[in-house]
Amino acid sequence: MIALTLIGKPDCHLCEVASDVVDAVVADLPDALAEDMEITELSILDDPALYEKYWEKIPVLLIDGEQHAHWRISPERLREALAAKADATAGQEPAQAADAAGGGER
Repeated sequence: MIALTLIGKPDCHLCEVASDVVDAVVADLPDALAEDMEITELSILDDPALYEKYWEKIPVLLIDGEQHAHWRISPERLREALAAKADATAGQEPAQAADAAGGGER
């Protein structure tokens, strides 16, 4: 599972554009890869820690918890990042993939 987290706020034009870009890129992915995506949208207005960290950068896109981009989301760059992430995940054994996703036992 690849987690995409879009951090923004209501009534933010750039946040709406970023959401549209993410949706369009995921819609163009092969079905098997698109079905392996989990997209979450968070508002900085609902979480003081997110506000403190990202208020002047929104929209911010995280891929598996790591910042991928802020302000403007490039469809080409996002496609490349998701393909690379999918390739890296596909090359791991199931137990390694679970560990990489934070689901493995220690």
